[in-house]
Amino acid sequence: MGNGLSEQPSLLSSIPFFQSFHIAILGLDSAGKTTVLYRLQFNEFVNTVPTKGFNAEKVKLSLGGHRTGTFHFWDVGGQEKLRPLWKSYTRCTDGIIFVVDSVDAERMEEAKTELHKIAKTSENQGVPLLVVANKQDLRHSLGLAEIEKLLALKELGPATPWHLQPACAIIGDGLRDGLERLHDMILKRRKALRQQKKKR
Repeated sequence: MGNGLSEQPSLLSSIPFFQSFHIAILGLDSAGKTTVLYRLQFNEFVNTVPTKGFNAEKVKLSLGGHRTGTFHFWDVGGQEKLRPLWKSYTRCTDGIIFVVDSVDAERMEEAKTELHKIAKTSENQGVPLLVVANKQDLRHSLGLAEIEKLLALKELGPATPWHLQPACAIIGDGLRDGLERLHDMILKRRKALRQQKKKR
């Protein structure tokens, strides 16, 4: 599922488009969160060690169609003892990237529990969610339909826009496409929030 926005040509479409976004990168330990972050930042594979706290990076990315966005990524450790801290990083966030290891079928239930916990907290109601199905290049990786079912993404409800993106963070496959979908969902939400404010 994804929320596509209708493309409307305008005078502004030829002007580079700059905006700033706060994005939390979450997921269980060893899912590949930091690999995702550094692939987006440096466009190369960076050998990483388990994150004990968080990594924060400001990354400017072109998103196609003359659009550029500045993303403030917060990649937070996924070990069990660090997960209670996640909500501190999702406060006032524009979007959440939740990374899952497509090969680790045994931990999908645990990933589902954590994903639903963070998506359903009151301050994250309506925050767009990009689920990155990482390690899709590996032979025993689960298919997208199976991951969607195991994570019960349809149970998140209509208030939470989400998109499930197949990816391989090591070579970067799928990451830019996923980020463009997340960007579109964020812009759609910002527009809806502005319209709500006008009505009050």
